[in-house]
Amino acid sequence: MKKFIKILSLLILMGLVGVIYLNYPKLNFITGFASKSVCSCTFLADRSLASIEAQDNDFSPIDLATNTINFENKSVTSTVFGLKARTAVYKEGLGCVLVPEGSDHTTLLEQPNRNKTPKNLPFPYGNLPQKDTVFSNIDYTILDEAITNAFDIDDEKLKRTRAVVVVYKDQIIAEKYADDFNKDSKILGWSMTKSITSAVIGILEKQGRVSKSQSHLFPEWENDDRANITLNNLLQMNSGLAWEEDYNNISDVTKMLFLKEDMPKIPREKKLEGVPGHSWNYSSGTTNLISGFIRNQFKTDQEYLDFWYTELIDKIGMHSMTIETDLKGHFVGSSYGWATARDWSKFGLLYLHNGNWNGEQILTKDWVDYTKTPTNTSDGIYGAQFWLNAGGRYPDVPKDLFSCNGYQGQQVSIIPSKDIVIVRFGLIEDPLFSYNTFLSEILNAIN
Repeated sequence: MKKFIKILSLLILMGLVGVIYLNYPKLNFITGFASKSVCSCTFLADRSLASIEAQDNDFSPIDLATNTINFENKSVTSTVFGLKARTAVYKEGLGCVLVPEGSDHTTLLEQPNRNKTPKNLPFPYGNLPQKDTVFSNIDYTILDEAITNAFDIDDEKLKRTRAVVVVYKDQIIAEKYADDFNKDSKILGWSMTKSITSAVIGILEKQGRVSKSQSHLFPEWENDDRANITLNNLLQMNSGLAWEEDYNNISDVTKMLFLKEDMPKIPREKKLEGVPGHSWNYSSGTTNLISGFIRNQFKTDQEYLDFWYTELIDKIGMHSMTIETDLKGHFVGSSYGWATARDWSKFGLLYLHNGNWNGEQILTKDWVDYTKTPTNTSDGIYGAQFWLNAGGRYPDVPKDLFSCNGYQGQQVSIIPSKDIVIVRFGLIEDPLFSYNTFLSEILNAIN
């Protein structure tokens, strides 16, 4: 018996050594992802560690991490078998910041000024309950079945939808949440944040402070062909800059998100490998370049931090939203926007109404039209930091659909021809979760 126990112990030890050996080069990213995820879900979304580890961090190799929450310091430290400790720290107004080794998080002093004064108007323009409206052209039985089909039954984990909100003619006609989530739950939009960043540029252009056709965007580019890259090229992911967007391996995007204190710096240092305007390549680095470009339009960090909220986010009542920053105070415009599903739907409604919000023109109609114009080398799937259905990606859905999309299946779908915005949050994305089926089933309920 003792011999059996020794052999078993040896096999377990060898297994652990093997796991560490195979994953050691990735440990920085495993513990970085884990600590950042737990920190944000704890201090921004007010969720329990058990819920976070069972849902957000339950996939390999992230589930190797052991996570420790320090509620007094509002920080989270994660390790793998005691190795490669990484810490994320919560900063009021800025969210959680993953601190690279040797960096000082105490330098982050400013926080955005917010105006969250409630408005005595019904949804979506205020905080009052929406008016009771029953549309005669909607089959609510079919609609309810379509929404139910988007969620798992019991613990099957096949669809992993967390939230669905359907807004038709400015009215919520369907809304459903998974266990542990509700209408007040803040959820990470991942790359849906790119569309927020695009909108900020649209506001700056409306104010005459920037032009999407301008080039010579950064001093570091003045001595080579990167000086010819336009803001339009960046917005359309068509700059020609080298970039590897691979979340499963050590790549440009994982280095940027989990190792760097200055996120715009790594894409700013990339060289050209294609021709600007003719080389579409999806890149989170490009969006953080845009965030860095936006920072350069302001004299102070405070002005930069305030602008996103005063001119867009709080102006349209997205009061639950927080866009997290890097350690240098840049908004991580590629990835780190948190808000409730209802507030994300408001952003969709802003675009559905051609940039108009209850009578105020936040964005020009021309900007919205530009946003949903296909990038010439994207095969009809991408505009200016928005995804498109112009190429028929979803064959059973109108081609005028354009959407904010995020990692693991976050999506705000805007369909002008149907006067509808459909929001879905989850942990599984296309093709495992079929958006074509999900969207078409909802639309089938509307005659």
